Amino acid sequence: MRKAAVLLLFISIAGVALLLARQETTAPPQTGPAPALTVQTGFTYNTDGRRDPFKDLLAGRELRKAELGVNQPYIDDLVLSGIVKNKNVYTALIGTAQGFPMFAKVGDKFADGYVLSINDTQVVLRKTHERGIPLIRPRDVIKEITEEL
Repeated sequence: MRKAAVLLLFISIAGVALLLARQETTAPPQTGPAPALTVQTGFTYNTDGRRDPFKDLLAGRELRKAELGVNQPYIDDLVLSGIVKNKNVYTALIGTAQGFPMFAKVGDKFADGYVLSINDTQVVLRKTHERGIPLIRPRDVIKEITEEL
């Protein structure tokens, strides 16, 4: 039994040695330096009439509030709630159609115009667009504060 185990061990070691020798001889000889790996540094894209997803959409332009998607209220929807005077500068407290308050100073822009002037009792807004179409002659809209009894 002991002789059979030793014989079996000898045959298995010889078989493994033959397999290793065969793998070494079948490997192709290398006749020079190994080929270097290439790294692609940029992206290429075949448009085929589609937009390039890697192209900068802004193309170097500065962002403004209108480009950021901030919805500006329309002048006709504004409700004047109050006027504040600080260091001879007037600021109007305006309510939007959604009920959100906002502060406006002279020169602030809305979807269809801008604030022209502010005094103690009224705000004058210049409307330059009507439903997205520029007006030939801008018109002034006056929002006044009325005294409540």
